[in-house]
Amino acid sequence: MHESTVTRRTSRSHKLFAMLAIAGSLSLTAQAQAETTVHAVMHAALRALDPVASSATIARNYGYMVYDTLIGLDGNNQLQPQMADWTVSDDGLSYTFTLRDGLLWHDGTPVTSRDCVASLKRWGVFDTGGKLLMANVDSLQAVNDKQFVLKLARPFGDVLELIAKPSSVAPFIMPEQVASAAPGEPLANHIGSGPFRFVDAEFQPGVKAVFEKFADYQPRSEAPSGTAGSKQVYVDRVEWINMPDMQTTVNAINSGDIDYIERTPFDLLPLLEGNPEITSEVLDKLGMQTLGRMNFLQPPFDDLRIRRAALLAIKQKDVLAALVGDPRYYQLCGSVFGCNTAQSSEVGAETLIKDGDLGEAQRLLKEAGYQNTPVVILQPSDVGTLAPQPMVVAQQLRKAGFNVELKQMDWQTLVSQRASKKSPAEGGWNMMFTNFAVDSIWSPAVNPTLIATGNDDAWFGWPKDERMEQLRSEFSLSTDPAQRKSLSAAVQKEAMDQVIVVPLGQFQNVTSWRNELSDIVQGTVTAFWGMKKAD
Repeated sequence: MHESTVTRRTSRSHKLFAMLAIAGSLSLTAQAQAETTVHAVMHAALRALDPVASSATIARNYGYMVYDTLIGLDGNNQLQPQMADWTVSDDGLSYTFTLRDGLLWHDGTPVTSRDCVASLKRWGVFDTGGKLLMANVDSLQAVNDKQFVLKLARPFGDVLELIAKPSSVAPFIMPEQVASAAPGEPLANHIGSGPFRFVDAEFQPGVKAVFEKFADYQPRSEAPSGTAGSKQVYVDRVEWINMPDMQTTVNAINSGDIDYIERTPFDLLPLLEGNPEITSEVLDKLGMQTLGRMNFLQPPFDDLRIRRAALLAIKQKDVLAALVGDPRYYQLCGSVFGCNTAQSSEVGAETLIKDGDLGEAQRLLKEAGYQNTPVVILQPSDVGTLAPQPMVVAQQLRKAGFNVELKQMDWQTLVSQRASKKSPAEGGWNMMFTNFAVDSIWSPAVNPTLIATGNDDAWFGWPKDERMEQLRSEFSLSTDPAQRKSLSAAVQKEAMDQVIVVPLGQFQNVTSWRNELSDIVQGTVTAFWGMKKAD
């Protein structure tokens, strides 16, 4: 999936399971007790071990533990060398990358340029921005073991930015034999060159994932910043423990049974903020965008006038108040690229960030001859950061005159059902909601919700809009900053005019940790390098 999966609350039986699971995971042998271990509860359970084929945020987090990237983004979102330095030819068409010394795979063999070439090619099959880039690449070849060259067929505006992007999907470098696997085939192994080794023998999908310090990792000399700089590891092990019930998780960090909560539920924050032994802080300043998506293939949203009527009925502030509640952690934002980004524009989203326009929504419905066709909205009842949006928007649409049916299900069922192109009566849908990390939607080249081919290349909902595709292409090929800014504004306007996506605002997650942990790295990616744990 393209967006973050979030932790869910469960029944009393699940609470018992969670407590038994953590009790088992924390029963250490005498040898293990001598190790420094961080026990972390992440926002979702790790199941898939392919961070390129899966764009789930938890898979990305796994990727940064085990693998590395050619280029990093520091805390100011500036490009920095990570695995490689680079030079660009005067005509801007040739990029030469040179690997730094000391790069080893977890099996002790050296990282080579052939590994990088194979990895970039594989990434270009899966990633939205990678596909655009590779469509304009003339050649990508190794020169020797330490160098490779990417040659463009024509100027392209985001070569380095795409190779450095931290999310959905980051171009993680894998061994050549692993990266050469055909799409759909499982990875041959989970050997990376990153700061941690994945412990296959202790992996319990959906329950527990274990990482050990890679002793032969050679960090950069610069201070850690974002996904750039040193990735020196100061702890021996990191255990990701899935605890589906967040009340149990909060109790566990208060008691000292766990060290770290990646995303603290907003309604439970007061239980931690009064504990002097715990720090709660926003590490990712950009945060996440919550959004709605209509199905362009099925009535009534196959009619533009009805999509526009729905847009006019929606008010962001009601959604954010229900989703987050605490105004410290959200902001109204009508940009499809998220706010506080270089391409941010809110043109066309004026009613969303104000009070809607109920009268105009009702007029458009009447003009379109709306026949009370049911609008089936999918609601993941087990997901705390996705359950409120359907309920709030359903009520707003009903006020405008829509006939709305909320269809409750668990998140995994929703993930399956949203891929259906059938009618709602046959198991399809009309509207759904999700959250994206802002660092995965920051431009027309990378935002998957803006793909408007109408086919399977497009994200769920399958919009078709030739003008949008032309604007996205022009943006990607442009190297002029002023022109790119103008084109991104045009993309924003087109997205709102056609109601390709409905941005519902921006919010920041709060991370909590016990004060035995220190030197927590800030940035868009959850980092366990740089982190120290006191005895």
